[in-house]
Amino acid sequence: MTSRPQWWERPVPFAVAMMTLVALFVSSEEVRDRVYAASRLETRLLYIPDGEVLDRMALSFDVLLADVYWIRAIQHYGGTRQSEGEEKNYDLLGPLLDVATTLDPRFNAAYRFGAIFLTEGYPNGPGRPDLAIALLQKGIEEMPDKWEYYMDIGFIHYWWLREYDTAAAWFEKAADVPGASWWLRSLAATTLAAGGSRASSRRLWQQMYDTADHDWIRSEAARRLTQLQALDDIDQLIVAVQRFIEQRGRPPRSWEELVDARLLAGFPVDPAGWPYVIDDANGTINVSSNSELFPLPGETLPPQ
Repeated sequence: MTSRPQWWERPVPFAVAMMTLVALFVSSEEVRDRVYAASRLETRLLYIPDGEVLDRMALSFDVLLADVYWIRAIQHYGGTRQSEGEEKNYDLLGPLLDVATTLDPRFNAAYRFGAIFLTEGYPNGPGRPDLAIALLQKGIEEMPDKWEYYMDIGFIHYWWLREYDTAAAWFEKAADVPGASWWLRSLAATTLAAGGSRASSRRLWQQMYDTADHDWIRSEAARRLTQLQALDDIDQLIVAVQRFIEQRGRPPRSWEELVDARLLAGFPVDPAGWPYVIDDANGTINVSSNSELFPLPGETLPPQ
């Protein structure tokens, strides 16, 4: 069977026509985003959802189109996250990432960053760790020597699914890959011994921060470390609330009451600069929904 010619082997007019078609596709998408920014999900399903079908249609421009679909995935994720609507719909994120990685099976950024986008909890993301794991496993099938994908799956099982034994097993798989970082083996042991503790979580994210090969991943690790600091802060604030309850027989209604009772020196703010929020009905404390740290990982991460 004769292999299909590469783009540089085709007549120049054909190549020019194909490049023009791609440019028109991108520009039309940009115009549509500006004019129909509030369009319903049905109108956005004009994307070709099957990466294999699009791969056959793309001839030798599959890598170029993979970039287009990756940009669309970023736009969809970022635009939905920043939207002010009450309901946020990330339904296209998974299909867009699947198309991008089918067109370019070695698209490292789409696998790693896409998995982060998919796992982010609602409303900041779709909260779909299952799709993130499937995406990374797709990457492993294509590039079994990428130990980072095994590690990323371990992080998902640890941070989002609270499946510490499974997380440790994936860290072990990552450590078995030739060229993997030396600390993965000890990370697996730590996860088995103290999985779920805040100290263990801090160690995982610190390792991610120290060894990240992309600034975006490093920034995400820094945000997670800051979330853990916020949980430490909340522990201290809970102590002050409990003392107030012991003194007054009721939860405090505001931070002013705690300051007036000399249980706090001032209004507490989280590491991102937003005031912590206290529920005047029961005295529970959280970060503001406006904070970049919202939502926090939850109560399943005790200090020790």
